[in-house]
Amino acid sequence: MVKTKVAIIGSGNIGTDLMIKIMRLSNVLEMSVLVGIDPDSDGLKRAARMGVAITAQGIDGLVAMPEFADIGIVFDATSAGAHQRNSELVLAAGKRMIDLTPAAIGPYTVPSVNGDANLDARNVNMVTCGGQATIPIVAAVNRVAKVHYGEIVASIASKSAGPGTRANIDEFTETTSQAIMDVGGATRGKAIIVLNPAEPPLIMRDTVYCLCEDGDRDAIRRSIEDMVAEVQAYVPGYRMKQAVQFEHIGSNQPLRIPEMDGAFTGLKVSVFLEVEGAAHYLPAYAGNLDIMTSAALKTAEKIAQRHFAGAAA
Repeated sequence: MVKTKVAIIGSGNIGTDLMIKIMRLSNVLEMSVLVGIDPDSDGLKRAARMGVAITAQGIDGLVAMPEFADIGIVFDATSAGAHQRNSELVLAAGKRMIDLTPAAIGPYTVPSVNGDANLDARNVNMVTCGGQATIPIVAAVNRVAKVHYGEIVASIASKSAGPGTRANIDEFTETTSQAIMDVGGATRGKAIIVLNPAEPPLIMRDTVYCLCEDGDRDAIRRSIEDMVAEVQAYVPGYRMKQAVQFEHIGSNQPLRIPEMDGAFTGLKVSVFLEVEGAAHYLPAYAGNLDIMTSAALKTAEKIAQRHFAGAAA
């Protein structure tokens, strides 16, 4: 079996976790190069010990490496600011790119919702960790009852947030809010991220609120449970913390939310999630890493199967 060779730009938490996942789990992808800018980073040292080619010269170092010629897919796990140039160089070389930053140059991709829709795009965007966890729920509600407003709160352990994540907080909220609408189907979207400094670190927790049309509550519940099962297929630590909550909002006490026009009456659906990581790199509290890298891995494998000869499931 001939695997599709890949490179990862970014040797921080996300890039290192993704590298380990590819090497341990994928029958389709072959880890070729890990790229960083700090020669002393743990990610680059770990890659070298595992026999992966490395460069500490960023994207320019990658392009100059002889291994670059054989690479089919490049993951970008750097920052939204760096992604523009990274993408330009990678696409100019005829490679395909999977963007794990909130830059959102390519189409938003959430495997359980629109995983097959963007396989021909040269650059696909994996939204954010919070988006990967919550947008499937918004979409699950929306396919039963129209969601007028979707709001998500993603709480992650501070220790799991590297410098790239911290530098991209604004982009996180903007990208996730837009993807709640574009992928989740909500008319309006809002995202909030919390870096939780608790010790010991807590695993990723996500809360999803949907204001939607009145609909069959059993059908909404089944839709959400089915969607959770779909996400669990590639993120085993993804689960609901409790049963789906419903609240009828009547005309006697309508909701008035600044992000919405006028007053809302209808159904409020609340879903409480947690994501336990597989601990491939950081401990299990880093579910935010796990869902992001797992979604990127699943997407890359589908792209490889579609576009590169010799890739096999």
